[in-house]
Amino acid sequence: MEKIISNIEDERLDIYLSQQYPQCSRSYIKTLIDKSCITVNSKIVKAGYKLKVGDEILIDFPKVEKISAEPQNIPLNIVYEDSDLLVINKQAGLVVHPCSTTKSGTLVNALMYHIKDLSTINGVLRPGIVHRLDKDTAGLMLVAKNDNAHKKLQQQLKDKTLNREYYALVKGKIKQDFHIEGYLGRNPRNRKQMALVTSNLGKYSYTDFYVYKVFEQYTLLRCVLKTGRTHQIRAHLKSINHPIVGDELYGGVDKNIKTNGQLLFAYKISFIHPTSNKLMTFTANLPENFSNILEKLK
Repeated sequence: MEKIISNIEDERLDIYLSQQYPQCSRSYIKTLIDKSCITVNSKIVKAGYKLKVGDEILIDFPKVEKISAEPQNIPLNIVYEDSDLLVINKQAGLVVHPCSTTKSGTLVNALMYHIKDLSTINGVLRPGIVHRLDKDTAGLMLVAKNDNAHKKLQQQLKDKTLNREYYALVKGKIKQDFHIEGYLGRNPRNRKQMALVTSNLGKYSYTDFYVYKVFEQYTLLRCVLKTGRTHQIRAHLKSINHPIVGDELYGGVDKNIKTNGQLLFAYKISFIHPTSNKLMTFTANLPENFSNILEKLK
């Protein structure tokens, strides 16, 4: 239990505590308040409580469970492998690395079992992970086997020379190509979502969208990332009211189409090999469930 005596007047409790504990996000502080782990003058209050000088704040931080990654025999679909890197085709439903909600059964656990050497740049919970895919997004991912390769591939991400393309089936008809750009940040109305926000609250994002096939009530899009923000394609398409089919978080659930997650697939990746400096491009076929749905829509 920690105690703080307020030295400020008329400031929101959650804002004040997020300033006192910069390692904790405001949303995490709010969660503790909602769970009554934080009281003011021994009373349960709301996150918007306006502090007064002399208020006694008691904080009961929950014990943090240590997370580790252990090798697990989980099948991997390895598209390409050499001494520097791997290209894998991740299945939908597989979390990329251990976290507080998923402590095992992740891609990292599988990599540690199947691959002897992985880069160490991202620490013990994300060895080899150059970039991520959402849990329910399938498709091609790069994994680095050593730190030198990892640094060069990460630099390509920053320089936008590591190219990634996706297919997405969205609700509604779209007749022409378009792009979406803007600043992505946490949706203030739903903190699990990302949304277009003002520049001071988010990071710049840009996606090109090309119409690949138009169906009666849906459109298959080819999506080309220019930046790689969290939930970028999903949030961009939600912003124009064309959510990805099957995307429960962003309003894409469709009673006429049964899916295991959103119909978003990373089908192409292109990069400069960190040792040979040769351009390498890999593509993958749509997952069976995705392609079967497209056949039915025809």
